[in-house]
Amino acid sequence: MAQNGYYLSSSPHFSMKLSTQKIMLCVILSLIPECISGIVFFGFRSLLVILTAVLSALASEALFQLCTKQKITVNNLSAALSGLLLALVCPPTIPLWMVCLGSFVAMVIAKGLFGGIGSNVFNPALTGRAFLVISFPAVMGASWLNPLSATKAAGTIAGSVGDTLADSASAASDALSSLADASASGALDALSSATILSKVKAGTLENFDFMSYFLGSRAGCIGETSILLILISFLFLFIMHIVDWRAPLSMVATFSVCTFFAGLSKGLSLAGQDVLIGLLTGGIIFGAAFMVTDYATTPVTKPGRLVFGFGCGLITFLIRKFGTYPEGVMFSILIMNTVAPFLNNLTVRSYGYGKKGNRKPDVSKITMEFDLKNARAQDISASISENSSVNKEKEEGKDE
Repeated sequence: MAQNGYYLSSSPHFSMKLSTQKIMLCVILSLIPECISGIVFFGFRSLLVILTAVLSALASEALFQLCTKQKITVNNLSAALSGLLLALVCPPTIPLWMVCLGSFVAMVIAKGLFGGIGSNVFNPALTGRAFLVISFPAVMGASWLNPLSATKAAGTIAGSVGDTLADSASAASDALSSLADASASGALDALSSATILSKVKAGTLENFDFMSYFLGSRAGCIGETSILLILISFLFLFIMHIVDWRAPLSMVATFSVCTFFAGLSKGLSLAGQDVLIGLLTGGIIFGAAFMVTDYATTPVTKPGRLVFGFGCGLITFLIRKFGTYPEGVMFSILIMNTVAPFLNNLTVRSYGYGKKGNRKPDVSKITMEFDLKNARAQDISASISENSSVNKEKEEGKDE
């Protein structure tokens, strides 16, 4: 309703110093260490994936808004953040056209068709990744690039091509052709390693180096390998009051407790090792830090966030333990995204029903309190009237 230049919108009404653009910028800045570590561990191919994902996400959102005659809002950086998150949860060997396809699904199908920022039900980056995992499972999870092997291979290939180019152009063409044939025939299989979670699931994991996995020197997606950097980024966002601790802590704690009790038959020591291995492998820490803290797809109430994180941790454990997929973080968060609106309604505080929100009001106490306040108001009013009459009589006496 507009009247005299004032616009009234529905509640709630909050005033925040941080705008959407500033919030997205803070999250993007917090992800820069993960981007750098991905480039260091997996080579400049990771940089190409990151740039392609961000640019294609911006282009997809802008084209969709242009075609639907909406205001173009790419300057709020939400599309850039979604593209960056999508790139960081993809393997460095993914073809660039698949990255563009995943960005399109994330920005148009998961976000644009639902009404844009704040209206989407599912996390856009995880929706794009889920589409790629289901459509191209061999590319997204069949094998993973070993960081050390990738670095050595990149240097070897670059040196070989450089030496060949110094000889002649025709020899360079032959060398590149033979390199492509070798890659297609599996001669470069030494560059890839089986998924760590698959080894954990099969019980064939040996010589697990906890420190290397904590620092990030392991096979995996571009941005999820270094647990240390992820924790630093999360701490930065928490200090800046961008994210809340409830959902991430609840998710990690639930997964840890379930994993511990599941391995308790092997002994306390091995059960504790299973918990550490489960946390240091896969993307549970990255998902807890950056995915379950999304504003639009997670509950807004504090109890709802705790329940949301609990569901994510439990489903992740169930998929890893009993499911076909070795990793369950992505599916657990997407499943709980559908429950987030219900959790908001379930855990919201009903005013007048007590602080816990689940206790019916005592009518007698409310009536008694109302009568007491009414009686006090009447006493105050009578006192004021009496004082005013006395003062009036004094003034009349002075006039006489």
